[in-house]
Amino acid sequence: MQEKELSGDAFVEDVSKEFASEHSSDSDDGYLLTPERRASAERKLKAKLDRRLLPTIVVIYIMNYIDRTAVTSARLKGLEQDLHLSDIQYSVVLAILFVAYCPAQIPSNMILNSISRPSLYIASCVILWGLTSLLAGVTKNYAGLLACRIFIGFPEAAFYPGSIYLLSRWYTRKELALRSSILYAGLIISNAFGSLMAAGILSRMEGKLGVRAWRWLFYIEGALTIVIGLQAIWLLPDYPDNTRWISAAERRLARVRLAEDAGEADEDSDNDTAWQGLKLALKEPKVYIFAMISFSELLGMGFINFFPTLTATLGFSTTITLLLAAPPWIFTAILCVINARHADRTGERFWHIVVWWALVILGFIIAQSTMSVGGRYVSLFLMATGQIGFAMTLVWVSNTIPRPPSKRAASIGVVNGFGNIGNLVSSFVWKVEWSPKYTPSMVIGICSLLVSISLALVIRIMLVRENRRLDQDEQGALKEAKQERIEQAAKLEGITVEEAMDKKRGFRYLY
Repeated sequence: MQEKELSGDAFVEDVSKEFASEHSSDSDDGYLLTPERRASAERKLKAKLDRRLLPTIVVIYIMNYIDRTAVTSARLKGLEQDLHLSDIQYSVVLAILFVAYCPAQIPSNMILNSISRPSLYIASCVILWGLTSLLAGVTKNYAGLLACRIFIGFPEAAFYPGSIYLLSRWYTRKELALRSSILYAGLIISNAFGSLMAAGILSRMEGKLGVRAWRWLFYIEGALTIVIGLQAIWLLPDYPDNTRWISAAERRLARVRLAEDAGEADEDSDNDTAWQGLKLALKEPKVYIFAMISFSELLGMGFINFFPTLTATLGFSTTITLLLAAPPWIFTAILCVINARHADRTGERFWHIVVWWALVILGFIIAQSTMSVGGRYVSLFLMATGQIGFAMTLVWVSNTIPRPPSKRAASIGVVNGFGNIGNLVSSFVWKVEWSPKYTPSMVIGICSLLVSISLALVIRIMLVRENRRLDQDEQGALKEAKQERIEQAAKLEGITVEEAMDKKRGFRYLY
């Protein structure tokens, strides 16, 4: 499907035309579905989303990870000494965030699926974690920092799985990988920008107004996040049936696109409650396999929380170390978008994920083979590319469990929530006493990524078999479908139920 180039145009044009589009002289909200208008209308709708939704969530995600990992940069400028933290206490500070972050993702996505204004919910969470991050700068001891890390985990839990779910309510399966990876590129870039921002703050703010530079790091980054959260209230969309800054005809077109994509309306029936969605997710074997994939890959890539520390093993000053930490992430962000675009065009998932985990393993091997600056720096580039595979994981979950929305939302929450326990465990894997080679840490990483690759192969085999079953049984696609959602899809598209059923028979899983 032809894609319109992502644009950074100002939003003023959209806002100025909003009233006119809402009160179009053409009162038929289905007029954009006519063959002569459909293609152009789709391009315009996607372009509108691409220049308003995507930039907003990317900027939020950059701040999300900068706030979460600020403590690792602050460590380089005296946080441990000022708060009298031992090595084990510092590891607990890193890990405790995930104690709140992991379990909160499941109820958060259930709430998101149940409410009508995700824009308000997500923006409120952004403001709350920005405030909590800012307050970390005033802590005086281990207990205070620990409390801030616990409470920052709850609102942060809403964002990444919630954003993937929100994207899946607007984009089709073959559009989702690119958009999700652009979002995840925000996280990857945050590792670069976070290091650059931290380098500037830590090198220039030491002692300003009698405050240590690491405290300024929390103040500045937290305040910036709060400002962005306030802007997100009006920038983010809600759902296709109630977003106010698109016309009624565009709202119907958005719903029709998703109905055609899976052969069912992307809407819950009266019986598809949040709890029912969770029950359906917990009965789905593939959810458990995806959860283990996510756990293993995040455990294997736990170095991301220690990347400045690993870069410091090259032997340079604090400022140079933080500057050197940026290029691997910029390189990875570019590859992430290229990989996702190709995945969308081909509809392939497995190889677009596991090849990057294999490169991480290669990076570990190189890091263990040499202590030369050049060799270890190359290994950091290879290790960073592993995030590209993670960027595609929840996309694959969303593609594999498309309906009903309540089940998809719960599945994304379960997979990402359980998976981030791997981040919690990895906080204790990269121990200072194992530096500078971190041999035990990298051996654990290699084993974890091999488990992820093996389980991803299991998912691929399962989906291949599912598609063969659907090929052999013409009615197979209808057995798992909800009649009510097929009827709703027919109504949205302006076709008969029989025609909608024919479209549903053409549904196949992406692997």
